[in-house]
Amino acid sequence: MKVLLIQPANNDPMLDQVFLYEPLALEYVGAGLKLDGHEVRLLDTRIHPDYEKEFKEFQPEVVGLTGLTCHVNIIKKIAARLKSMSPGVMVVVGGHHASVKPVDFNDSVIDVVVIGEGVFTLREILVAYKAGEGYSRIPGVGIPRKEGMEFSTPRPYTDLNDLPFPDRSLTASCRDQYFSEWFKPLASIRTSLGCTSRCNFCALWKITNGKYLRRKPEKVIEELLEIKEPNIYFCDDESMSDVKRMDKLADLIAEAGIKKRFFGYARVDTIVNHPDLFAKWAKIGLVQVFVGMEDFSEERLKAMHKGITTAQQEQAVKILHDLGIMMYASFIVDPAYTREDFRKLTAYVRRMKHKYLLFTVLTPLPGTDLYESRKGELLTERPEMYDMVHTVLPTTLPLKEFYGEFARLYRKGLPFSGLIVSFFRFGLSGIGVRGMLQKIVLFSHVLKKFSLMHLDH
Repeated sequence: MKVLLIQPANNDPMLDQVFLYEPLALEYVGAGLKLDGHEVRLLDTRIHPDYEKEFKEFQPEVVGLTGLTCHVNIIKKIAARLKSMSPGVMVVVGGHHASVKPVDFNDSVIDVVVIGEGVFTLREILVAYKAGEGYSRIPGVGIPRKEGMEFSTPRPYTDLNDLPFPDRSLTASCRDQYFSEWFKPLASIRTSLGCTSRCNFCALWKITNGKYLRRKPEKVIEELLEIKEPNIYFCDDESMSDVKRMDKLADLIAEAGIKKRFFGYARVDTIVNHPDLFAKWAKIGLVQVFVGMEDFSEERLKAMHKGITTAQQEQAVKILHDLGIMMYASFIVDPAYTREDFRKLTAYVRRMKHKYLLFTVLTPLPGTDLYESRKGELLTERPEMYDMVHTVLPTTLPLKEFYGEFARLYRKGLPFSGLIVSFFRFGLSGIGVRGMLQKIVLFSHVLKKFSLMHLDH
């Protein structure tokens, strides 16, 4: 059976110029389908946007789509267009939003929705499709109906060690274009899923029913040995929380002679409580860690259920700095911020002397506790606004001023000299001087766009 897997583009193409990770979930799904003898193609429309041309050429019997909340309408548009071109094609939708709010895909152009891990579910769906059977007996699916979506029994989350390795040959024509900042080319790998923390703005721990799922270090090594890219992104929800497992993985990487540059996630308290672990990883190639700092206020950190303090934040910054590991610090801007709050956050991050920063807007994403507690306040439920840079909650400041202050955070929070130093330290081997200059120009365009986002409301 011919299956076309499609990774949708973002609503704003500019976002795909900031970072572009490989569609790992679809590479996993494709690997599973190929085990059953299906002919699979994977189209990354962020790079090759003409899905109609690919559809006409390949003539698949099944199309699989995936995406986040901001992709909901894009997915529906693609599904509707392909159904109009070939009414008999079967359309399956999965991914993050399909798992947390599947009813948003209760649409006649969609045949079935996959809830949770899709590798085995989709294989079973195609068996049923080929046999002319229904899908209600397959665990972990939603079936669109006029009278309301029909749900099968939930599917327990798959043991990560039972999954096939993602089939990266499916993205062979795109591999040199996947990157994050100065890490290019970049491959992604999953070593775990879920999180041990319970932040109210995050749904990742809920998707796995609160469980932290782990892959055996030996499996990770086996997959790493197959990856050609020099840069590796650990796309785990939280990479380092199982300290013993990651300590063993570091030993195995050293023993295997794997020479890569690694980039992954870690919590502030993990860094503070286990500096020796990060020292070991620094020796084998860990050069950057994405850290959710979130806020400068103890009160707001507590309200988020973040479980860290500002004192720990300062400790984490020093530990990584002393180890020569770059902290990619992330802060969440509360729509309730006043001008004074913006100034305090600017002063806070400058005092920390961060080399690289990310600011996002507090967003009650579907599937989170925050969404459930504040959905009555939402300004809009347009999926494309749930991109972490638009606010969907009321702001204290007028919208134009809020976005102006948001853009100003990026201009004032990170000294330009620090950004240049970071590019020269990490970027020349990957993106080169020309690429560095292009990033700087892009940065200025992004800031201009931020300051005009009030027009999107």
